[in-house]
Amino acid sequence: MTARRPVREDEKILFKEAVETTRPQVIARSLAKKPPLKGKQGGLDGNTKEKLKRGALKPQASIDLHGMTETAAHRALLTFLERGQKNGLKLTLVVTGKGNPKNDEGAAWTMRERGVLKEMVPRWLKEPDFAALVSGTAAAHVRHGGGGAMYVYLRKLR
Repeated sequence: MTARRPVREDEKILFKEAVETTRPQVIARSLAKKPPLKGKQGGLDGNTKEKLKRGALKPQASIDLHGMTETAAHRALLTFLERGQKNGLKLTLVVTGKGNPKNDEGAAWTMRERGVLKEMVPRWLKEPDFAALVSGTAAAHVRHGGGGAMYVYLRKLR
């Protein structure tokens, strides 16, 4: 297990401000939208998971979130997945990038510089707005982006 670095006071303040400003919007938006799913919850069966692992399935559409802010990426991803579902797509590819693990000499190093979208996209996909769209996720095969991308399998439109 790796040791965690100490969190600076300015980082704590920034995090607190971000949570206070965005969380109420997410909660309000999720309550206003789709009701929770009842009955059988989706997911990927073993055969589909294995095909994704081997890279045997080709994504029908993809979105590249490189260079976007968190807010813009969240909005773009939600819109992309909603359109994909409406168009009957099953398998999509979301490219987040891997982040830059190199520490430049003299640079102020914060959590924000380490693959924010790579960390946030899986969290977003568990939010109520996304959960109604997403059946399952899997790490992308090397030919589709490897560690900097993920497959998102969409639910059928009801």
